[in-house]
Amino acid sequence: MNLRPVQPNAPHNSTTPPHRKYVRALRVVAWNALFIISGLLLVALVGEAYFRITKPFIENSIPIQFVDGVGRIRKPDSELRYGRWDDDFWVISRTNSQGFLDREPVSPESAAAGCHIAFIGDSFVEAQESPIADKFHVRLEEMAARELPRLAITTQAYGIGGTGQINQLPFYDEYARHLSPKLVFLVFYLNDFADNSTALQSLVLGMDPDRMPFVSAQKGDDGNIELRPPDPEYRRFRLPRLRKPRYESEWERLVQVSQFAKWVDASPPVKLIRSKIGASADAQSAAWAAMIAKRFCCESLLNGWQLGGYRYLDAPFLLELEGRLPPVFEEALEYTAFGIDQFKRRADRDDTNLAILAATDEMGTRGDPQFDRLSAIAEARGIPVISQYDYVVSQGHDYRDGRFRNDYHWNATGHQWVAEAVLEWLKENQDVCD
Repeated sequence: MNLRPVQPNAPHNSTTPPHRKYVRALRVVAWNALFIISGLLLVALVGEAYFRITKPFIENSIPIQFVDGVGRIRKPDSELRYGRWDDDFWVISRTNSQGFLDREPVSPESAAAGCHIAFIGDSFVEAQESPIADKFHVRLEEMAARELPRLAITTQAYGIGGTGQINQLPFYDEYARHLSPKLVFLVFYLNDFADNSTALQSLVLGMDPDRMPFVSAQKGDDGNIELRPPDPEYRRFRLPRLRKPRYESEWERLVQVSQFAKWVDASPPVKLIRSKIGASADAQSAAWAAMIAKRFCCESLLNGWQLGGYRYLDAPFLLELEGRLPPVFEEALEYTAFGIDQFKRRADRDDTNLAILAATDEMGTRGDPQFDRLSAIAEARGIPVISQYDYVVSQGHDYRDGRFRNDYHWNATGHQWVAEAVLEWLKENQDVCD
């Protein structure tokens, strides 16, 4: 048998072909990607199940209706569910028979027997974030029963988010007035300046300023400010929005249906990323301003106007721009004075006392521009102003402890402080109840 000897130094061809190396690498990448995706899906599924089991409800529900002469308010005798992941409050409340988040109104006889107080305002009075039992006017009534029993104080709250004093006039005319309150408190927050301006409010809501969902005001041909009723067809006249990038639209759709996605969306890193790469608020605001100026009104006020990098529309009220505000904001002050004038006339007509509560530290105290603007309007009309900020500081509190972490509205502590501030004022001004 003749065998060929193997040469000891002969090369052995064990080299893997290049294309097989690529296939092997792709397999490794694919398996790693599969493991990562599977892990993320598992985390998402577990998170979704956890949130759906542990949270009291899945979706916010805020039923609304339109009332002729009043505008858009909450639907009477309906359940309202409101929660926020980044502050972890979950509140289920019921509106009363008038459509406000409060107890049923007291009888006219009970109101007449003591000192009935009506609080009128926006989201700080509505307080969707808090159970009704924790709200400042309820706390005030309870404390006054102990500390000022002679006055027999009863309270009622009329608040709808996103409204200013002009929008709130029907809250008094249609609901509060029939109880003949001895005292009406206007709860004033910084954004009320802009909400009293039809041009700015239409810019916030993206609506035709002639077709607003609330009572509004505009200047007539003679330069006088006139009230306008709310339009029941307001939904048909919303301004078109800029088209968002597809990835942003798809993410928003996911957030609407997934509780885990809601939690992710509320996390600080994702909020920061969205603010950096999302659709520009400046661009949307500028587009609406140009449209409103061209098609409807306010050309001299809004033409060429833009948000200018501010975090929110009311930011210019916090600034001193060479001692002068942009024209549309100057006009907003004029409209605010008009709205307060309307309340003052009603109070004088009905022999009712009128006061203003300056809400939150954003209204500051004397020497702060926005507080001084409000005070100038109120003092010229003989209306007292209570500074919640002054009271909180005088008690040695840190105001930030009185509001939710990522939401400027009052938490239970903040409502308590508001009640205490009003009670202290009432102790010194008991004659308003006589």
